[in-house]
Amino acid sequence: MILDFLEENFFYLHPGYTVFNTIIFGIVLGVIILCIIKIFDKIGKDPLELMYPLIPIIIFGSTSRALVDNNVYPRIHLLATPGIYIFIGLLTIALLLVSIIFEKYLKVKYYKIIFITGLFVCIPNIIIMLNYGVNVEIIVFEMCLWAFISTLFFIFKNKIKILGEKGNLEVLSAHVFDATSTFVAMDFFGYYEQHVLPTFMINSFGTALIMYPLKIIMILVILYVTDEYVKEVSSNHMIKLSVFILGLAPGIRNFATLVLSIS
Repeated sequence: MILDFLEENFFYLHPGYTVFNTIIFGIVLGVIILCIIKIFDKIGKDPLELMYPLIPIIIFGSTSRALVDNNVYPRIHLLATPGIYIFIGLLTIALLLVSIIFEKYLKVKYYKIIFITGLFVCIPNIIIMLNYGVNVEIIVFEMCLWAFISTLFFIFKNKIKILGEKGNLEVLSAHVFDATSTFVAMDFFGYYEQHVLPTFMINSFGTALIMYPLKIIMILVILYVTDEYVKEVSSNHMIKLSVFILGLAPGIRNFATLVLSIS
């Protein structure tokens, strides 16, 4: 019975989230972030150094999920929620620790090792996607829409204090990308949202366009609270890195799923 409960609520193969498992996943994520902060304190590194180097690994995880969604990869626990996140998380932590050792002996910056490794693992997925077929028009449309909105915040970077703080613009831009991928998929191609709060808001307003103000306001509040009350640098930057990943990863997954399915 316990195994059935875990299988149905946490290690499921069907898409979608519930209020219950969303809360549990959030608590688990918070504990994991606290543990990773301890790791960064021990190794004496800045989490924000990994914001860009981690992008290839994020692409690897997100495109793997997209390839599952389009029946290119099998829907197994390792590639479904939360298995894929556990796998990518453990892979990243292991890679971080190994790269620190390599940095000491090879005199190569650890984040460069992580970036190169990420490229190595994500390129096969990109090749498979290109061979499978992608919709170039959707790619151009989404990227232009995301770039336009992100550029508006970049213009005001030096005029609005919160946007000028380290890492904040990147975090906001990642969530604008997520909002864009959701908006295009739902309003133009009839997709549906899996997460609880966005589903409620989208149904209430009748359009996924609501994701833009919802995301922007939520992220600005999180960033303000983080910069105002979390003064310890490692903790501050780890929170920002985590929020960055939580925006970019689902954004890339939605983006990749759509450009594959409408190819």
